[in-house]
Amino acid sequence: MEPEGIREEQSPNVAQTAASKLSQMGERTKILGNAIQDPERQKRIILVIVCVALLLDNMLYMVIVPIIPDYLEGLQKAADNAQHAAVRHSNSTNSSIPKAPAGNFDLQIGVLFASKAIVQLMVNPISGTFIDRVGYDIPLFIGLNVMFLSTLTFAFADNYATLFLARSMQGLGSAFADTSGIALIADRYTEDTERSKALGIALAFISFGSLVAPPFGGVLYEFAGKRVPFLILACICLTDGVLCLTVLKPFSNRERDNMPVGTPIYKLMIDPYIAVVAGALIICNIPLAFLEPTIANWMEDTMHASEWEIGMTWFPAFFPHVLGVYLTVKLAAKYPHLQWFYGAIGMVFIGASSCTVPACKNFGQLMIPLCGICFGIAFVDTALLPTLGFLVDVRHVSVYGSVYAIADISYCVAYALGPVAAGQIVHNLGFVQLNLGMGLANVLYAPALLLLKNVSQMKPSFSERNMLLEDGPTGLYDTIKMEQREKKRKGLCTTLDENGIETFVQRSYSEEESSGGEYA
Repeated sequence: MEPEGIREEQSPNVAQTAASKLSQMGERTKILGNAIQDPERQKRIILVIVCVALLLDNMLYMVIVPIIPDYLEGLQKAADNAQHAAVRHSNSTNSSIPKAPAGNFDLQIGVLFASKAIVQLMVNPISGTFIDRVGYDIPLFIGLNVMFLSTLTFAFADNYATLFLARSMQGLGSAFADTSGIALIADRYTEDTERSKALGIALAFISFGSLVAPPFGGVLYEFAGKRVPFLILACICLTDGVLCLTVLKPFSNRERDNMPVGTPIYKLMIDPYIAVVAGALIICNIPLAFLEPTIANWMEDTMHASEWEIGMTWFPAFFPHVLGVYLTVKLAAKYPHLQWFYGAIGMVFIGASSCTVPACKNFGQLMIPLCGICFGIAFVDTALLPTLGFLVDVRHVSVYGSVYAIADISYCVAYALGPVAAGQIVHNLGFVQLNLGMGLANVLYAPALLLLKNVSQMKPSFSERNMLLEDGPTGLYDTIKMEQREKKRKGLCTTLDENGIETFVQRSYSEEESSGGEYA
């Protein structure tokens, strides 16, 4: 009887302890939820979510470099061996065994590598418009989901067609995740200094993902097999998606209902200032995009580089890239009106470094111009990406999906042409001529950034300022506002007295209204 009595006394205590723990967990969850909803903390968490998404996209873009060519070559050898065995088994002495020529194999590799950028290039105009219509959170969540499926497809793909599908899916996911992520940063960080710093951090993650992925993929592929690096990236992508769903709540956020209508992407493309920035982003990324598929063969032929040297070619360039981002952010905070000048300096750095690549005789010498190229790209990207956001603020509507879709298109043009065109240029003209042409293009384009010299002196348009001040209900509200504007043009303005009766008084023109029409 004594044990039963003890159990009867203990059962209420256990229930009370469990209830107490559940209550404590509920309080902690509530505190955590309140902390997440704090605007400043939410901005930092959003920056982390976007940076992880950009890191994943660029790691997945470059992790296949040491894996896929070797894997496809193994599949080709296995298919050849199976074909040989089938011929011997059938005793067909007169049968000829077709073999895929080496040039065809290289073309397949180039098309596979370029397919991501090509799909991203095609989808970006659609994704930019979609982001402007529905906001930034839903496209970011969609992009992370597609990237997760793409990474899993890479892990379990066992033929060229499936790998091509996975690479194309990554381009689709990147068109949504990258564009909406950068646009979300520009939307949340409204001050120019904060925006430059946040975009600089995002660019550092892009650089880190691109440069650390080849050794990461090569080591894991060598010791753990093809699936492991992709499964690790898929787990990180899944975690980032869950964090996005928890913090941003994409399907319950109603702020997008009151978003102003963004400027159509075709109108942004013909804006001369945005066109100059987009051209600079294309030209400055061409050396990196064209060297990545060609420099390995050149190193083998000219300096007899070892496999580890080829694998580590770009990794040291990460540090000058981060240094370039840091210097540009600091300079932009101190001299914000010289953003165009920082971009021009970066293009000159890229041009000079690209021209000196063919003169290098060993691995140590080659690191210097490659670091110079990445240092210059950091200057150009960190200076001009915030400039795109500022141009939209002062010349159009402050909705950033389409303008950063244009930036993404600029990157994709370079990286879509690189794997396909670079090898052909080297074959027809030579590696030296390729580098001299890319260097000369960057140096000659740098003066075009002088057109951006007066951008920092621009003021928001009158219509944009009104939209920001009067954003809210539509319909009858807008009709009343239009009537009030007509009365203002006639020299009258409306006020409400103590009894709520509308009266008209003579308007005195303010400095803001008189200067409001300076830009249409």
